[in-house]
Amino acid sequence: MTLLLIGAGSQAYRAYLLRSVAEEYDIHLLADREPTWETPYLSGHTVLDTTDVAAMREAARALPCEGVLTWDDTRVVQTARLAAGLGLPGTPPEAALRCRDKRATREALDRAGVPQAQSILVTSLPQARAAAARVGYPLVLKPRALNASTGVVKVESADALARSFRLARAATAPGAQEVAPGDVLVEEYLDGPEVSVDAAWHEGRMTPAFVARKECGFAPYFEETGHLIDGGDALLSDPRLLEVVQAAHTAVGFTTGWTHTELRLTARGPRIVEINARIGGDRIPDIGRLALGVDAARTAAQVACGRLPELTARDRRVAAVRFLYPETDCIARDVRIEPGALPGSVDSAEAIALPGQEIRLPPNGHVSGRYALITVAGESAEQCRADLDKASQAVALEVLRAL
Repeated sequence: MTLLLIGAGSQAYRAYLLRSVAEEYDIHLLADREPTWETPYLSGHTVLDTTDVAAMREAARALPCEGVLTWDDTRVVQTARLAAGLGLPGTPPEAALRCRDKRATREALDRAGVPQAQSILVTSLPQARAAAARVGYPLVLKPRALNASTGVVKVESADALARSFRLARAATAPGAQEVAPGDVLVEEYLDGPEVSVDAAWHEGRMTPAFVARKECGFAPYFEETGHLIDGGDALLSDPRLLEVVQAAHTAVGFTTGWTHTELRLTARGPRIVEINARIGGDRIPDIGRLALGVDAARTAAQVACGRLPELTARDRRVAAVRFLYPETDCIARDVRIEPGALPGSVDSAEAIALPGQEIRLPPNGHVSGRYALITVAGESAEQCRADLDKASQAVALEVLRAL
């Protein structure tokens, strides 16, 4: 059974997904570069421009592939178009684009009456000021079609609007942009805990996999510094939460595949932040495996091949991931980990920063400001957090120089 994979992503964040899928599928990788660390998990590969759907379709015609999958946010639209062109399972390309384009998401949800933040699209500072007067402070500015919280900033007052608007409008990220850069959303700030729901979808029917509770830092930015999944979390079966997630996907037209939906649990109930038409990032599926025993990567491959998702929890534990950051922008010399000093609950402790790499904290960098990650599994959230604290002391960043 051959599965087409569009881009493999970074080793630190996606290698475990590729390894899992390779245990059940022959994987042919379509990528912009020659594979390196991916090679042991591949049955073949083709190097081409993965923004060129016609070229990918031509490369795929000689392969007996049964499905197309990506976990790269910048390739979800191309993947949907490729699947449609090959007559393979997948969500409609226009639905993938609605998820990628945050303004299109808001418009679709608004038409369907799905609870979400009030949102106004602007392209200039005068427009942003007028929108802010309607939305009210505090508010959130976010680029229309970026990911990883890049350029997203909370604005407390009119005095901070101009500087924050320039930051949001100038934000960029690598990868293809299906939406022209520069557009910014002025949005109502939603108070309350932020969670994410990863779920498999087959012909419009949802099978929830896990709910992760997000930890953020570096205010007023929304840097995701960690996540926690409790296998016994009542949110996983909460009817109101699942109803909102289902309604949001119906509104954007998403039918088949895997999504990572972010929400705020406000005093008025759950509100949609955004829908990502791919498997969750930040090692969230990995801690989902540790907490519940479910294999998100393999299940995502199943639905990409048109099979019903198989998601049966085998465990009810708690698992978490934490990302480590330097005190200031710097250039890394090395990351040292003392295995003997790690608690027994640690599943992985991995360096992210490479020697000579620039590490920049928000707002100068998002995600790239991390130098290591740690995952743990235990019997309670308190234990996981305490063990993460202890494990963090066993990981040291050696700085070449400050920036």
